[in-house]
Amino acid sequence: MTAVVKYNAGNIQSVLFALERLGAEAVWTDDPALLRRADRVIFPGVGEASSAMHYLRERGLDAVIRSLRQPVLGICLGLQLFCRHSEEYDTDCLGIFDLAVRRFPPPVAGTDDPLKVPHMGWNRLHNLRGPLFAGLDTDEYMYFVHSFYAESSPEAVATAYYGRMFSAGLQRDNFYALQFHPEKSGVAGQRILQNFLSV
Repeated sequence: MTAVVKYNAGNIQSVLFALERLGAEAVWTDDPALLRRADRVIFPGVGEASSAMHYLRERGLDAVIRSLRQPVLGICLGLQLFCRHSEEYDTDCLGIFDLAVRRFPPPVAGTDDPLKVPHMGWNRLHNLRGPLFAGLDTDEYMYFVHSFYAESSPEAVATAYYGRMFSAGLQRDNFYALQFHPEKSGVAGQRILQNFLSV
């Protein structure tokens, strides 16, 4: 059984639908006992870091998530909350990855700066490695929606470029994280979720 963490975040339903399409048994929960019993855990979300961390701390889920030993996948806001600190409202996060989450600088007024914030749309991945990307071609395109990014890191298993190189995928021990949305990234994204279910 795959547990999808219930917390103060949006976009959960699309992940549940993606798991259903893959034939995976999934439950949406903030029950610590159920999270610990699950075969794997997915921590997705779209939202704001400080309110999400408040929800987790209020229910003791921050400690629960850090203690999990089964495969755990963070998606989008999930990746950012797995890091040490976010510039979004100066938020201390879970610290699974010793990384800072930075805000993309806004476009400079009066210039031809093509970068818009949030970074929204399809972007190419680079430097793929690790089990989540098994069977994928180099330079796959994935769907991103985010205003904040994790710094580049030796723990990055995928990178992307949007005005600067950033960590698009991270892995440390049983913890995996993706800045993009595999559930909205077509066949390649579905393959990544299937790979996670097979870890």
